Amino acid sequence: MEPVHLVTDKNNIAEIVLLPGDPLRAKYIAENFLEGAQLVNTIRNMFAFTGTYKGKKVTVMGSGMGMPSMGIYAYELFHFYDVKKIIRIGTSGAYTPQVHVGDVVLSTAAYTPSNFAYSYSNESTHIEEASKELTETIDNTAKELGINIVKGPTLTNDVFDVYVNIDHLKNNSPIDSELLAKEMEAFALFHIARKEGKEAGALISVVDSAFEDIQISPEDRETKLNNMIKLALESIIK
Repeated sequence: MEPVHLVTDKNNIAEIVLLPGDPLRAKYIAENFLEGAQLVNTIRNMFAFTGTYKGKKVTVMGSGMGMPSMGIYAYELFHFYDVKKIIRIGTSGAYTPQVHVGDVVLSTAAYTPSNFAYSYSNESTHIEEASKELTETIDNTAKELGINIVKGPTLTNDVFDVYVNIDHLKNNSPIDSELLAKEMEAFALFHIARKEGKEAGALISVVDSAFEDIQISPEDRETKLNNMIKLALESIIK
């Protein structure tokens, strides 16, 4: 079948894509970082923009919240539009007191207690690695730019754990002591990228923490994550 959630001419989507969760963050990136950006998708208000960054064609698009939403857009981008690389740029909560509000986490792998992989491809895996080559490129680019990042595995959760207690999940995670941050989309992106034979990475800015009395406002989540955005753009064009 033809794609039904992202509908545009195939030439309107670049081979390299940034996926923030928030479509308004996609709009912000297009307006402030891309040249000649054009709006190429508005279905369900999940805005997609394509322009150039340092002369290279880049698409930036919202993915929505949660693995089902990420799964739809990642699949359509990889499968129907021949996208080769996607970097998720999102927000997260700190999983450990060693990670602080304002830190940028480079996810090397995502653990989830969810059965997304079973639902999607009849696999029992609950840990999915980011693409090694793309992750290495992001790491090296961060060093070149002097942007501090924290590297390690992250939790992809099905619930917004600011509202509910997830201690029962922590107690059953095989890599609980290694997890740095918690978010809701990376596992689905990594899994679909592997199944489609494509590359995927994730950069996540920490915006809240149970270990610190500080939080980034909803407005700042849209506009004050420029280090992460710049790092993603510089990495994906390489």
